[in-house]
Amino acid sequence: MEYRIIKSPSKGTLDILFRRKSSPSTTSIENYDAVGLVQGRLIDMVFAADIAEKAAGVVVEDIRGHCPQNMIMIAIFGDTASVEAAMKDIQIKFENR
Repeated sequence: MEYRIIKSPSKGTLDILFRRKSSPSTTSIENYDAVGLVQGRLIDMVFAADIAEKAAGVVVEDIRGHCPQNMIMIAIFGDTASVEAAMKDIQIKFENR
């Protein structure tokens, strides 16, 4: 899996993510301080999304891609501290499984 955190994402970066979302949001994902990006296999991304939402007050969205290796990406939206906590919890739980 690959992990990245974007603090204070630009409008253009958010536009890219919003255009690539797989479905309409059930929760508003505007005005967040940070976005965490995690890419991996589908089974791992569903597990990571669950970890993130349980770890901190974040919103997780799946992001469409065109990858022949069946990799997908999730975007974790929230304030910087919450996104960092969610990303750290994902990394710890995947290291310990």
